[in-house]
Amino acid sequence: MPGIKDICSTLFEITAEKFVRPAGGRLLVAEPFLDEEYFSHSVVSLIDYERGGGAMGVVLNRKTPTMLADVLEDDSIKCDVPVFCGGPLALDRVFFLHTLGSDIIPGARPYAPGMYVGGDFDAITDYVNSGYGLDGVVRFFVGYSGWDEGQLEQEIAGGTWALAEAEPGVPLLSGHGDTFWHRAVRGLGESYRPWRLVPRLTCSN
Repeated sequence: MPGIKDICSTLFEITAEKFVRPAGGRLLVAEPFLDEEYFSHSVVSLIDYERGGGAMGVVLNRKTPTMLADVLEDDSIKCDVPVFCGGPLALDRVFFLHTLGSDIIPGARPYAPGMYVGGDFDAITDYVNSGYGLDGVVRFFVGYSGWDEGQLEQEIAGGTWALAEAEPGVPLLSGHGDTFWHRAVRGLGESYRPWRLVPRLTCSN
């Protein structure tokens, strides 16, 4: 006999309006019944993707109570900067995404239109300490999300993730939690409207 979660997943099964292939810069939006610790109601920004190979990205919307200065364990950061959990891998490392570009942050690597990963850490530290607004501009993460060869394709085919292209004008580095997830689901189109009607973890065992 199927479990409650299986029944709910069947009732809310989605036929996508269009097929979007994985690629760096695209978003993975978790299906509403995914209750894995790091990925429940998550939105992942894919940073690197190799067709038939592996993939790497960060969860954008899982804010932690920890501040960047506490993670770094030094006094280089002079203000409170929240840290997000990017995934279950390399939880001892700090990553950052931003919209500043390589002119402001030398060594920054573009991975999507207007989006960059990493760069000179002294430069980003100076930017943060200068008091500029960070919301929508830069976000720090501990850990990342990764998939082995063929794993992400299998999860997408199994309905774990919906793929989306980042919407022009919608900041990826602003907002968090379920509100962020619902915003991403709205961007998927009317076919995914049933997902927005599912309370978080209602149908989990």
